Amino acid sequence: MRLSALIRILALVAAICSWETQAMAADGLITIKSNFGPEDTMKRLEAEVNAKGLTVFAHVDHAAGAAAVGLTLRPTDLIIFGNAKGGTPLMQQAQTIGIDLPLKALVWQDEQGATWLSYNDPAWLAGRHGVGEPAKAAVTAMTGALHAIATKATAP
Repeated sequence: MRLSALIRILALVAAICSWETQAMAADGLITIKSNFGPEDTMKRLEAEVNAKGLTVFAHVDHAAGAAAVGLTLRPTDLIIFGNAKGGTPLMQQAQTIGIDLPLKALVWQDEQGATWLSYNDPAWLAGRHGVGEPAKAAVTAMTGALHAIATKATAP
C-alpha cells in the first residue's frame, strides 16, 4: 500500500513537471544559453544576422535606457532584424503578424551572470495569428534560419 501511494505521488509529480515544461514551451519563447558574455553574444548575433543577408533595423539597449533614467538593469539588448522576402508571405496570410515582425532577439544576463539569447518561435507566431498552410515554407525557413543564427551566436 505504501509503494502504491509512492507511485501515485511520483506520477503526480511527473505530470506536474510535464505540464510545466509544456506550458513553458507553449509560450513560444526559445531561450539558449550562450558560451559568451552579453557584448560578445550580441556582436556574434549581429554578425550572423548580416551573414544570412538579413537587415538589422534597430538595437534597443534596455540597460542603457535604464541607466539614462538613473536605474540599473543587467545587460539586456534587443536586436530587430529581418527581410521582406521572409516576412511578407506571413503578412499576406494574416497582416496582424506584422505586430511581431520584423524578428527580434534578446541577449540578456541573469542574476548569476549567465548570458542568454531569447527569440520568438516563428511557428508559434504563425499559430498566434492564424497564418495558414500557404506560408508554411516561409515559417519553416524562418525557423531554420533563426535556429542556425542563434546556435552560431552562442556556441564556441
